[in-house]
This record gives sequence, structure tokens and C-alpha cells, in this order.
Amino acid sequence: MTSMAGRRDTDAALISKSLSDPEAFAGLYDRHAAAIHRFTARRLGDHAADDVVAETFLAAFRRRHLYQLDRLDARPWLYGIVTRLIGRHRRAEVRMWRAIARSGIEPGAGDELARVEDRITARAHRRSLAAALANLSVRDRHVLLLVAWADLSYEEVAVALGIPIGTVRSRLNRARRQLREELDQLEPSSTIQELCHERA
Repeated sequence: MTSMAGRRDTDAALISKSLSDPEAFAGLYDRHAAAIHRFTARRLGDHAADDVVAETFLAAFRRRHLYQLDRLDARPWLYGIVTRLIGRHRRAEVRMWRAIARSGIEPGAGDELARVEDRITARAHRRSLAAALANLSVRDRHVLLLVAWADLSYEEVAVALGIPIGTVRSRLNRARRQLREELDQLEPSSTIQELCHERA
């Protein structure tokens, strides 16, 4: 059973408090903005991520009265908002993936690039992975990257995108199958495995 102190510390409690004390919403931003920014920057680049994350939290603040307070963790809700906003930038996202596919360099990734370099040993792998991601449908890419990069469960992705869990599974399976087919000529890397691995 969740303690009273634990309940006061939940995202839902912060959102509830913010209804009468709007400054309390800053606590939600402090908890989740960095992770939302990393996720967005990997999809759109740092420059666009700044604006999209700001839009995400502004939209969340404006809609906080609609939040279902029985959902203690607001991550699926926030990732749902940012994913819809990323969807408005889908052409920019595909252009970014195609640029990575050509150059092998992930623009604006900073320290994240170093971590990716550790997991992908050959530039060709990064290029091929970027090209394969660019070729996914936007719906399949949303599901795949929410699981792989935002570390959401299938249930959380379903909440984030407002779709049935069966649809999450089918889109994820289709995305993984397409990635595997396109990357079949390469030796597996941990990043490719991360995107294609099956979750229990």
C-alpha cells in the first residue's frame, strides 16, 4: 500500500496541488523535463527539442485539470503530449534521420553521441539504423522509440498514444520486423538490439 508521504510525492499529487497553486506544477517540470528533452533531441535535434519541450509543458499545464489523478505517474501523459508535438515535425525528423544516414553523425547529440558511439562501433551501423528509422511509418516509429528510448511499458505507450495495447504490440512488431529486415546485412549492435529486442 502506498504511504501518505508516497502519495504526496506522486506526479498526480503535484498536478492536483497545481490546480490551486499553479507554481506546484514546476515540480513536474523538474522531475521530467530533462528526460523529455533527451527523447525529443534524439528525434528532432537539440534546437527543435528546446521549443518542443517548452510546448509540451505549456500544453500539460493548460490541460492539467483534465489529468486522471488515479494515474500516479505522469510520464505516459507527458510522452503522449510530446509525441503528438513531434508528429507535427515529422518531416524535420525524417530529414534528420536521412542526414545521419548520409553522414553517420548525429547532430546536436552532445554527450548522448558519446554513449551511442560506445554502443555502435561502426559508423555504417549508425547510418543504416538512421536510414531504417527514417523509413518507418511515423506511427510505428512513435511506438518503437517510446519503448526503446523513453523506456515506457506497452501499457504506458497505449496510454501515451491513446491506442489499445494490441495496437501497440502490432505496431512494435511491425517496426522491429522492418528494422531487422533492413539491418539484416549488419552484425548486430547493442543499440540495434535495444530497438529490436522483445519485451516480456
